[in-house]
Amino acid sequence: MLVADPDGLLLEESVLAAVRARGFELLEFDDPVAFRYAYETRFRSRWDRGEETDAAVVLRCAGLDDLPYDLLQAGRKVSFSLEAMFPGLSRSVPAALDRADLDALDDALARHGPVELGDNASKDFVLRHVFAIEPEGIENPPDLLRMLLRRHYRGLRIPALLDERLLQELRRRGAFDDWPLEAIIADREAFFAFLQERWPVFLERKAGGTAGGGEGPARRFDLPGPAELPFDHDDVRVYIDNLFLDGFLQAVPHERAASLAQTWLALGVRADERADRKRRLDGLLQRMDATAAAVPAEAARHEDWFRFARVWAELADLVAQSDTDLPQPARRRMEHLQARIDAALAAWLTQRYAGLSSLPPAPPVMLHHVPRFLAGRMAGGGERKAALVVVDGLALQQWIVVRRELARQRPRLRFRESAVFAWIPTVTSVSRQALFAGQPPLYFPDSIRSTDREPALWRRFWEDRGLKRQEVDYVKGLGAGGLVRVEEMAARPGLRVLGLVADTVDRIAHGMKLGMAGMRNQVRQWAAQPFLAQLVDLLSANGFCVWLTSDHGNIEAVGCGNPAEGAAAEMRGGRVRIYGDRLLRGQVKQRFPEAVEWPPVGLPEDCLPLLAPGRAAFVRKGERVVGHGGASLEEIVVPLVRVESRDA
Repeated sequence: MLVADPDGLLLEESVLAAVRARGFELLEFDDPVAFRYAYETRFRSRWDRGEETDAAVVLRCAGLDDLPYDLLQAGRKVSFSLEAMFPGLSRSVPAALDRADLDALDDALARHGPVELGDNASKDFVLRHVFAIEPEGIENPPDLLRMLLRRHYRGLRIPALLDERLLQELRRRGAFDDWPLEAIIADREAFFAFLQERWPVFLERKAGGTAGGGEGPARRFDLPGPAELPFDHDDVRVYIDNLFLDGFLQAVPHERAASLAQTWLALGVRADERADRKRRLDGLLQRMDATAAAVPAEAARHEDWFRFARVWAELADLVAQSDTDLPQPARRRMEHLQARIDAALAAWLTQRYAGLSSLPPAPPVMLHHVPRFLAGRMAGGGERKAALVVVDGLALQQWIVVRRELARQRPRLRFRESAVFAWIPTVTSVSRQALFAGQPPLYFPDSIRSTDREPALWRRFWEDRGLKRQEVDYVKGLGAGGLVRVEEMAARPGLRVLGLVADTVDRIAHGMKLGMAGMRNQVRQWAAQPFLAQLVDLLSANGFCVWLTSDHGNIEAVGCGNPAEGAAAEMRGGRVRIYGDRLLRGQVKQRFPEAVEWPPVGLPEDCLPLLAPGRAAFVRKGERVVGHGGASLEEIVVPLVRVESRDA
């Protein structure tokens, strides 16, 4: 089936999952060479041998006429577009929406009847009925804060043209002339920084002191605007605990911390470190226990898992800090919650993981999308030079520790945080190589067992997008040193793209015998050293936009026994074995019946992983290790962070 889909409708996550459930596999025709390789190896050669496969859907964003002759002869042609589906709206408005929001738009049009709307009326309709934002109803600071908290806490992605319309309406009425609306409406990090700066002022007023007098010598804000915000208004206060629990806001010290800690303000006041940590830990556990929907369901979207993984990482970090004094009831609650998460994620991955690699790369969903995302930003003029820092093995839980240390050393840094999925099996030669290749592992079968070809794959990706060889470089083995070499590279006048690998965290994990508490402590010690902050400094000084990510995370696992399969396994890890033959894998599976025979999703056909069951590892029974290779939340959801200065 040949599909002309100029608006990428088939790439909406739920649609894609439904298409796959009906026995179709999607192949995008954007790179003719890559397409031909995938088509011939996964379909054509097997059809010629008389084997059955899923039906192939060849997706073309433009017209179909320039597809190869053999496809045009064999395929059935289909086309559809947004213009045909939403004829009554200005075409630019539905085209700008995230494809996940089109269902809500369709429902709204069905409820409110056929419409014929101009450009501004189309924008107003979508703001009101898709995002529940009514500019005319925003009359005072609590109204504005409620709208922004709902938007940014939930991570809603609203197109720039709708933000411009909202801003136009708010400015037209003149109600918020002294507010930095241009920054805090569209920019999530700027909004939370705006709140963070005003929180101490609010505490001072609640404690009976003065408000600080705005932006005078006594108190200067990075973001202009009113000094006092109505944090205690009912519509705002309902968010406050969650903002501190989830780490969007940080508690601050106060001279009357002891008395404030007895009020609803407790989570926002830094008093006794141990008591503060216990308060946050209890609060997060209680919220997850009380909310049945806290763990994403089988029909959840990938963004739901990203949001949940961030909160789970905050909780896991608190547990690692409290390891020696964590009460037994809290430990049991964590184990119960962990089991719920593992079961829910396993069910979700079965339904949705195979389609993630086909989703659009902006914003990135999987690691191999990241170079494509950066290339799009550079082509669009958003960035001229980009540096991708890959901290091998850094889990979201450990990123929290690294972020805290970086912020302590460089208070002017700002972190624009998101997440992506690693490739399963979560081993370096599969997942990190996909990151630097900008392609699924299917396309590098000859090097999937090593990382030797990463520099060549990285350079080829960028050369295919028009950069010259001398404009791209790569270096690995960083972590505690090597800055002189990076400095020499970064200073080269023609260099535009730099890939960097720091491997200290992964080496810490492989030698760790003290569980996640020991892991956290050693990662903190590493991050407290000047290396990472100095690396960001020199890259920024040379004009690079700095992006930080990881190829996989890690978990604490307990040994379930060593398969001892000799030469049968082509790759061996604590959390995974990879075989080249189904029979050999099946023999080991018989000895470990709860192990998971992971399908070769996006992998070469002779790359057959056997994942260790649950939170176990293929090591001596009862031995505790920190490892990776499996499909736990901590292993597969990794940070993607833009690191920038507030002064930029």
